[in-house]
Amino acid sequence: MGQKLTIDPVTRIEGHARVTIQVDDDGKVEQAFMHVDQFRGFEKFSEGRMYYEMPVITPRICGICPVSHHLASAKAADRVAGVEPPRPAHLLRELLHMGQIIQSHSLHFFHLASPDLLLGFDADPAIRNVVGLIETDPALAVKAVKLRKYGQEIIRRLSGRRIHMHWAVPGGVSAPLVAAERDWILSQADEMLGYVQDGISVAKAWLAENQDVVDTFANFPSNYLGMNRDGSLELYEGPVRMKDSEGNLVVEFNACDYLDHISERVEDWSYLKFPYYKEMGYPDGTYRVAPLGRLNVAERIDTPLANQELQEYKALAEGPVEPSLYFHYARLIEDLYGIERAVELCEDADILSHDIRETRLEITGEGVGCIEAPRGTLWHHYWTDDHGVITKVNLIVATGNNNWAMNKSVDMVAKTFVDPTNLTEGMLNRVEAAIRCYDPCLSCSTHALGQMPLVVRVENQTGDLLTTRTRD
Repeated sequence: MGQKLTIDPVTRIEGHARVTIQVDDDGKVEQAFMHVDQFRGFEKFSEGRMYYEMPVITPRICGICPVSHHLASAKAADRVAGVEPPRPAHLLRELLHMGQIIQSHSLHFFHLASPDLLLGFDADPAIRNVVGLIETDPALAVKAVKLRKYGQEIIRRLSGRRIHMHWAVPGGVSAPLVAAERDWILSQADEMLGYVQDGISVAKAWLAENQDVVDTFANFPSNYLGMNRDGSLELYEGPVRMKDSEGNLVVEFNACDYLDHISERVEDWSYLKFPYYKEMGYPDGTYRVAPLGRLNVAERIDTPLANQELQEYKALAEGPVEPSLYFHYARLIEDLYGIERAVELCEDADILSHDIRETRLEITGEGVGCIEAPRGTLWHHYWTDDHGVITKVNLIVATGNNNWAMNKSVDMVAKTFVDPTNLTEGMLNRVEAAIRCYDPCLSCSTHALGQMPLVVRVENQTGDLLTTRTRD
């Protein structure tokens, strides 16, 4: 009789998810699903608040990527207020965003993903974590901590806080950057660039040595979507571009017009929606976002070190780079770009300007803000009455764009690597690792307290419990 395996919760991601693996009567994996069971109510309980409160409210969606929500919200509020921030304010906002890219990408690769690569998918889970990384390569672990701290310090030195900041406001920002803080950011940049390059060397070496795993681990064609500017990688402001699995341009559109192009589907096994490109329908119009998606729609990066790595990345395939494990390499390329771009911004003559806010407002009643969060394209869309009171909110959270792809990856890895008749923890960890490729931020959907043990339940088709495995 067929069985069902349940991984609950998925570990080393931000937030909560579980995986169920359906096993047929012959003991083979039939199908696997990733479930996100939490309910996110921010869209509804924001109704009735003033539009200018949203850049303060929405960072509370997540403690991992508050900057992304803060800036997307501020950009939407700009449009509700009918105001264009001065150029120095845009520079400062983008610099804050680079701090977010650096700290988030560094956190994920070094602390959450690298234990699988450096210690092994089958390593003892007691050491397959950041503690094990410290014991195995203490020098690399220290670099990882310093690198993430650098990103967080950029955020703090600009906004006054590492998380849940109150800095970007309709029309600009509330405080300028002072020379001493700019000089500190610049003084650390060369060292941090070296740390990222060390991480890139680790990732590239592992990927090259394990090419057989890379080629069979959630390797599939898809569409790709991300912000772009005339072929260059763009993370702060620009049109959204989509390419197909052959690398052909499908569409490019103004981010504010997303509702003309993107729709969302609901499936009965998840509270997280499934976005797709309307013209192609579901599931043909699903796509991948985040570093792999963004680099697959870009032809170049406008900073030298990151562009050099991008060209090596492009040489891995004739068309788009498809294996999901290459997300880790792509993420570090963006990490490198984040530091190089932060230096460019700090060296701009306007970065210390006090012309940081336009205060003349004219309520328009609607505004869309879009930004490339570390985990993908993020949309905030607000509607208001004539007084600026929020009447409706729509959010497409970055991780949601990858929902179909994460489920596809889970299904493929389970079918390839899980043997239900000889089940091991390492097999199930590979299924979790498929999700970790995407660095999902399910914290955007939930907040948790208490312990999170890994519980694997094996049930038959009638729901009777056959066996349980637990990892504290």
